[in-house]
Amino acid sequence: MSVPFNRIPSNLRVPLFYAEIDNSQASYFEQDNKVLLIGQKLAAGSALADTPILVSRTDEAIAQFGRGSMLARMHAVARAQDPVGEIWCIPLSDAAAGVAATGTVTVVGPASAAGTLTLYVAGQKVQIAVATADSVAQVATALAAAINAATDLPVTATAAAAIVSLTARHKGTLGNDVTLIPNRRGVLGGEAYPSGLSLTIAAMSGGSGDPALTGAIAAMGDEAYAHIIQPYTDSANLDAIRTEMGDISGRWSYARQLYGHVWSARRGTLGQQVAWGDSRNDPHVTVADIEPLVPQPVWEVAAAYGAQNAAALGVAPHRPTQTLALVGIDPAPAGSRRTMGERQSLLMHGVATTYVAGGVLRVERAVTTYRVNDWGVNDPSYLDVNTLVQLSYILQFLRGRVTQKYGRHALANDGKRIGPGVVTPNIVRGELVASYDELERDGIAENPEAFAANLIVERNATNPNRLDVLYPPDLVNQLRIFAVLAQFRLQYT
Repeated sequence: MSVPFNRIPSNLRVPLFYAEIDNSQASYFEQDNKVLLIGQKLAAGSALADTPILVSRTDEAIAQFGRGSMLARMHAVARAQDPVGEIWCIPLSDAAAGVAATGTVTVVGPASAAGTLTLYVAGQKVQIAVATADSVAQVATALAAAINAATDLPVTATAAAAIVSLTARHKGTLGNDVTLIPNRRGVLGGEAYPSGLSLTIAAMSGGSGDPALTGAIAAMGDEAYAHIIQPYTDSANLDAIRTEMGDISGRWSYARQLYGHVWSARRGTLGQQVAWGDSRNDPHVTVADIEPLVPQPVWEVAAAYGAQNAAALGVAPHRPTQTLALVGIDPAPAGSRRTMGERQSLLMHGVATTYVAGGVLRVERAVTTYRVNDWGVNDPSYLDVNTLVQLSYILQFLRGRVTQKYGRHALANDGKRIGPGVVTPNIVRGELVASYDELERDGIAENPEAFAANLIVERNATNPNRLDVLYPPDLVNQLRIFAVLAQFRLQYT
């Protein structure tokens, strides 16, 4: 076999020593796990809308997108799930025709004893001291001032007589998701109304007109993002995402090979979630269920669910993400959580689920919205997000191996003596079989014998410069169900 020099010519006559360096046999696969957050910015933020920006620290996110903005809070929550991952952000401006959600908190009193008044706004605690005989107007004024002083809150407040009026910082329907909950932790948590005082809540509502994701999608260009997290689940924006992620001309197409997965979340009753799930069917999108009484808003839950899954899948694409804790997201109160039967229904209709253990909200099963094939027949092939993440890993691994080793090779038939820089179908086949052993070793794929038996590598019948490959990986599965039949005896004979 001749030495396959790339640069040193065979007719070189000038003495003596020459060396070239070839890294084609030294490289190894390293997965890119870049995360992209998409959400609304405030006018105070310095970042340009619809422009990707790398943001490592949350204080940078606050400066770029505005304190109290949706995107700044998404960054803070995502960073809590993964302190070291690379996070990019695309800020959106509020829709020009959008309307901000509003709500009210009415103080009922006056107080007959001193105490502390506690109100949770979007899951963040606001407290004021109440003195004996404080009037309802005094309490309302103090509460509005405390809300405005908490500049990370997604609302601003004004007081008039006994009423505190709240307005979402952002226009759009997501402002309706801001929760207002007095004394959420209850007496055991040291929270109760001061004697003689109470609050009447009118929930946030009236928000309308979300921004379109078309500008953000265009701004993504052909940059690869392993995980895209965004809080919008309206049909127009999800349809745009479906096109962008699709396998015809999107990120999963042969022409772009960018891959990636989209994460979101939505709040609703069981009936609302099931009906919504039946309206979607996209293998590249996972939407987490939010129980009605989870205090944090949808954009924070989406950021936590997406970033926690992204961090775990970046380490081990083949392992299930069940039990992962959603840092900074509080569970609904006991008695208001989904039952097992309800979570089963959600999973059957393409909605990802959570559960509570040890007082912590955790990932239960991160399914995609894909449910049926093109004929409307049930199809579990893309049920779990691991499937597509593993496929993305394998395809990127394979592309790296082929381009690194055979980027400038010639192609010849099998059974011939070949010179340097030439490959045959059998040489490539041997490389694919050998590299599959690496995927098995890393737990991404299994059954190498069956893979080798079903692998096809052949020259194209009409294009002599083309090598066609049928690549049939057997993906490693996840341990999700452990079923036991406890067939007991009273006495073994």
